[in-house]
Amino acid sequence: MSKVLVLYYSSYGHIEAMANAIAEGARATGAQVDLKRVPETAPEAVAKAAHFKLDQAAPVAKIEELADYDAIVIGAPTRFGRMPSQMAAFLDQAGGLWARGALNGKVGAAFTSSATQHGGNETTLFSILTNLLHFGMVIVGLPYSFGGQMRIDEITGGAPYGATTIAGGTGERLPSENELAGARFQGELVAKTASELAA
Repeated sequence: MSKVLVLYYSSYGHIEAMANAIAEGARATGAQVDLKRVPETAPEAVAKAAHFKLDQAAPVAKIEELADYDAIVIGAPTRFGRMPSQMAAFLDQAGGLWARGALNGKVGAAFTSSATQHGGNETTLFSILTNLLHFGMVIVGLPYSFGGQMRIDEITGGAPYGATTIAGGTGERLPSENELAGARFQGELVAKTASELAA
């Protein structure tokens, strides 16, 4: 049984919803799954003024905990085509883990959201995956065996590099059932891959 961490940063709840779906998919394999978030680095007054969702149930992660997992799935919204500073600041603390190879051979994956269809989903996924590759992790994306990302009858997220959702310019759009299905699919694939690598 693999041990999976779904680690995320979510300003408005879209990534939080996707993280829960990733976790659901991983749990469906029998994996032990923990859902954690990174610390908010924006000043509280700024976060409140911007209506950030500050009441999220997931506990805040500590960097040294990453070594305890067989797989880590990282989710964060796009900020101008890259991961937000909150997630970057957290991962920047992983130098000690990197130096001793603590994450080598573990499974890594990414998911994200953007305001628009072409708002940086794929570049943000790559900005997360770049970190995971430097850590020596084995990358799992969202393969085309998840047919939902091929749909053209509705606006939908999804890329071969990871699950995504489109939030709308003011955050008015919540993840669709198709996008959540993609997240569950990716979570399941990550957990299965981690179990197979450990066998």
